[in-house]
Amino acid sequence: MGEIIKLDNICQYNEMVGQETLHPLVSVIDLSKSSRMMKHVRMSYGFYAVFLKEVKCGDLRYGRNYYDYQEGTLVFLAPGQVIGIDDNGEYFQPKGRALLFHPDLIRGTSLGRNIGRYTFFSYESYEALHLSEQERHVVIDCLQNIAGELQHAIDKHSRTLIVSNIELLLNYCTRFYERQFTTRSDVNKDALSGFERLLNDYFRDDAPQRDGVPSVRWCAEQLHLSANYFGDLVKKETGKSAQEYIQLKVIDIAKERMFDTTKSISEIAYELGFRYPQHFTRLFKKVVGCSPNEYRTAN
Repeated sequence: MGEIIKLDNICQYNEMVGQETLHPLVSVIDLSKSSRMMKHVRMSYGFYAVFLKEVKCGDLRYGRNYYDYQEGTLVFLAPGQVIGIDDNGEYFQPKGRALLFHPDLIRGTSLGRNIGRYTFFSYESYEALHLSEQERHVVIDCLQNIAGELQHAIDKHSRTLIVSNIELLLNYCTRFYERQFTTRSDVNKDALSGFERLLNDYFRDDAPQRDGVPSVRWCAEQLHLSANYFGDLVKKETGKSAQEYIQLKVIDIAKERMFDTTKSISEIAYELGFRYPQHFTRLFKKVVGCSPNEYRTAN
């Protein structure tokens, strides 16, 4: 694995691509106008980044995975993430567009408080956003609005207007991801079927007693999806969070096992992966509306 270059601030990235820094906390870059040829390298960013790839650029390493990025693809990065291609000695002219913004820009704003809602900023999000031509134009318009604001001298309105336009862009991207979930409905249903089989197989043997109740992240990894993308997929298709889905599966299995009166509630709880039976009882009562003992007595 090659060297990872760490970029802590916007100015460092601007300098790397030959871009003038108009604002220390935000930058919009047309990479095709970069005055410097670049080498393939892996980089870690100390800021948020949105890249619009406008050419097919082959296998790009993102976290632990590789992606085949096509024309009109959006890639999202949060601070601390790593992206790039290991250095092969070649130089190239970068293409596409980039929006970079530092966490300090949005601190204390509505966007700063809600940035976690934009789940596509995820280290393991190897489901990039593929844009239609119309969506691509919307993204470019948003980037141009931000770039236009950066041309103005910084005043008391600058931060509010820039952050509002970034938030608008991210809200459009949320809509576009919804569209992608819908158009990939068959793939999503296959993933849900795999999720159901995974849970059934997991609770069929002694895995729960050994490893506990499966987590959303573990399930996502088994299905070769990122935890965030998987969670959004399950929510979109079922109306429930992935965590709720797992809990309902646990309760369904528990109900079935309660008909075996030779087993105590505590034994059933341990079989299902609960280290402490009271945690199982609390979950059961929350979901079913009565305690396990009350349910067993009534049935």
